Amino acid sequence: MALQNIGADNRGDAFYRYKMPKMITKIEGRGNGIKTNIVNMVDIAKALARPASYTTKYFGCELGAQSKFDEKTGVSLVNGAHETAKLAGLLENFIKKYVQCYGCGNPETEVIITKSQMIQLKCAACGFLSDVDMRDKLTTFILKNPPEQKKGAKDKKAMRRAEKERLKEGEAADEEQKKIKKEAKKKAPSTSKEGHAKATSTKKKTTVSDEEHISPAHSQVDDKEEVDDNVDDDVQWKTDTSAEAARKRIEEQLNAVTSDLVMLSTDEPERQKKNNVPTSVSPPPEEKLKSENGSAFSSNHAKLVEEIKAFLKKGGSANQVKSFLGSLSGSSQEILTALFESLFEGAEKGFAKDVTKKKAYLAAAVAEDEDGQLNLLGAIEAFCEKASASAVKEVALVLKALYDADMLEEEYIVKWYQDRVASGKGDSQIWKNVRPFVEWLQSAESESGEE
Repeated sequence: MALQNIGADNRGDAFYRYKMPKMITKIEGRGNGIKTNIVNMVDIAKALARPASYTTKYFGCELGAQSKFDEKTGVSLVNGAHETAKLAGLLENFIKKYVQCYGCGNPETEVIITKSQMIQLKCAACGFLSDVDMRDKLTTFILKNPPEQKKGAKDKKAMRRAEKERLKEGEAADEEQKKIKKEAKKKAPSTSKEGHAKATSTKKKTTVSDEEHISPAHSQVDDKEEVDDNVDDDVQWKTDTSAEAARKRIEEQLNAVTSDLVMLSTDEPERQKKNNVPTSVSPPPEEKLKSENGSAFSSNHAKLVEEIKAFLKKGGSANQVKSFLGSLSGSSQEILTALFESLFEGAEKGFAKDVTKKKAYLAAAVAEDEDGQLNLLGAIEAFCEKASASAVKEVALVLKALYDADMLEEEYIVKWYQDRVASGKGDSQIWKNVRPFVEWLQSAESESGEE
């Protein structure tokens, strides 16, 4: 299929990326019933991102002839015999009026009908709003037949979120079915015992010999089982939490080296009591890493970073990172902060692109619940407090990339930002850079609510 550039002004540009098929026409019928069939009108309209009925109606309005587009068959007809060159010239006029941006000339625009029944073209490239001349005849047809609105990013995210909720509900239903089956299995032995008791009672009535030899044995067994069941029901199992029991459990579970270390830590409070040393002694300054916002990181942070770097250096993949992080010691916030620092340490300009490339590692490590998302936001905050100014400038782009990847939701981002601003940190450069993105999220939410 022969293609040509959209818009006569771009005809000589060999590298222009917006193209459409060349028009193909066919004269049908004769006499008063002669008509011109635009054979590939559907393909042309698809390339222009406009309904084929618009272009067909425009030809009829400009030529003063009846025109018709059949939605089912995709046939576009204009009464009368018209040359291809003439219709192609009218199509160029249609493109200038209803497709190309009046500001930059880009054909990637969307038809918008305002509340005051005015038609505008919104450019996806420059954001310019072009006002269409409402004196044109086609505008009346467009107002009566508005184009279908494209689903925005908000609608897509809402659909994905609804899909996740449906999956969770399905999993919950499966768990409920499993519980019901387990309860049914537990009840099954008791019913079998009742049947067995009935069978033995009938045997008692039939023969005396059976009563003397068989039924007592069975009755004794049944009595013992009932007693054992009652004993088990009355017993309350408790875990011995004394220091001696803890030592025994540690010795059984850990190897000799780690056991000695744990034993030293458990004996430390007793040793301090004997020496009259207060137990709540604050650790020395070198055992704490202080961030700019005053939150203390444990000395375990540096060790976690080294371990994760070694894992990544060995070629650890995103699929393996979840099981590897599970083997590390530390809270989920500490581990995620160390992972983020290991992945993006020394980031400068292009920080957001690095996050997009390595988001698979973060997706494998971050839980989808509220705690997981807030931990990820906390890791970004801790990293930005130590990062260079050029990396901090891109923090909003980083949030946008993770938001588009469904790893962060708008409610948690807004909550995180508002909590930090309320605590008096709004003047920091990090939050100044985050503010435009949060405002965009809030405005998008309000617009979707109005729609």
